[in-house]
Amino acid sequence: MVPRYARPEMVSIWSQETKFRIWFEIEAHACDALADLGVIPKEAARTIWEKGGAATFDVERIDEIERETKHDVIAFLTHLAEFVGPDSRFVHQGMTSSDVLDTCLNVQLVRAADLLIADLDRVLAALEKRAFEHKLTPTIGRSHGIHAEPVTFGLKLAQAHVEFQRNRARLVAAREEVATCAISGAVGTFANIDPRVEEHVAEKLGLKPEPVSTQVIPRDRHAAFFAALAVTASSVERLAIEIRHLQRTEVLEAEEYFSAGQKGSSAMPHKRNPVLTENLTGLARMVRSYALPAMENVALWHERDISHSSVERFIGPDATITLDFALNRLAGVIEKLLIYPERMQKNLDLLGGLVHSQRVLLALTQKGVSREDAYRLVQRNAMPVWRGEGDFMSLLKGDAEVSQKLSEAEIESLFNLDFHFKHVDTIFRRVFGRA
Repeated sequence: MVPRYARPEMVSIWSQETKFRIWFEIEAHACDALADLGVIPKEAARTIWEKGGAATFDVERIDEIERETKHDVIAFLTHLAEFVGPDSRFVHQGMTSSDVLDTCLNVQLVRAADLLIADLDRVLAALEKRAFEHKLTPTIGRSHGIHAEPVTFGLKLAQAHVEFQRNRARLVAAREEVATCAISGAVGTFANIDPRVEEHVAEKLGLKPEPVSTQVIPRDRHAAFFAALAVTASSVERLAIEIRHLQRTEVLEAEEYFSAGQKGSSAMPHKRNPVLTENLTGLARMVRSYALPAMENVALWHERDISHSSVERFIGPDATITLDFALNRLAGVIEKLLIYPERMQKNLDLLGGLVHSQRVLLALTQKGVSREDAYRLVQRNAMPVWRGEGDFMSLLKGDAEVSQKLSEAEIESLFNLDFHFKHVDTIFRRVFGRA
């Protein structure tokens, strides 16, 4: 975790203090269930909650014990016993370390998912607001980076909105999939602990019992979770790259907000660089990089090994903290994005009307010209315009073969921008449920 790219609420989910508090709650809830089943005294369960619940776990003390025991869960249980006293012998009855570790990890992932879903809601709200502001703001659509046909800036943002809707749905599904609990003991057979203990702990923590946990919760669940984060990060990058391209000096149709006192270059005082969206591109690369090790964690040996453990100590905090930061940065970029409709119109006019070439092509075919001949006629007049030798409409009007089929008024009607936007409301209703 890099503090520069971290927000406190997400960081706190992954703190040692939070982890040990969750470990305690897992153990204490299990003790309650064991007491209800008559396995341990109810007074002992109450003492564990009272003394452990009031404790402030000393991370340095736990680390000190672990340096001797070489086992993190045992170090924690030893430290817990220092608070609880003799009744601590009833803690961890019939359980194994993975019961604590895996259940805790899933609690943390669920909490992280809740923050990320809220982040996505902020992004979606920003995109929706700006999309409606510019629903009918004409701009050029580009394919291969080259001017294609007119679109609206609102449609660009609507496309991003529906993509982030899908990311939200994936994350909700990933949250549901990873929200499982395992309290099944060594090799997952429940030989030394009743399955009802697992059911009780799961209910208290807002999880579901893992159907078959072997000795670990299957990591395909986690692979799906981190894959959902990676796809979301890719969508962040896609929108960031769009903004970066639109901010290029030659284009300048949109621009990141540049605050008073901000400086773009140590050498060139005139610079206004797209630093936030460039940063988002880099952060997206990092989040995506965590998906592969999560997938490699699926293939564990037999009922359990710990080859996944070191991986998850990295990717759990880093992927969620980084994506949380990135989504909030993206939302801020969209909320304050500077948009220049006049520059969009200027760029639309840059090619002298060539953006209407398809309309002319189709109009000629409607007049009985074969598609091949229509394409030849349109391209014959388009290429001089591409070279800067006149405007498209004038050349079409002066072409004898074209004018035999299309009157000047008909040609002029084919250059109406509004034609391209007649279904914008339909698209907006599909995306937002309203137009």
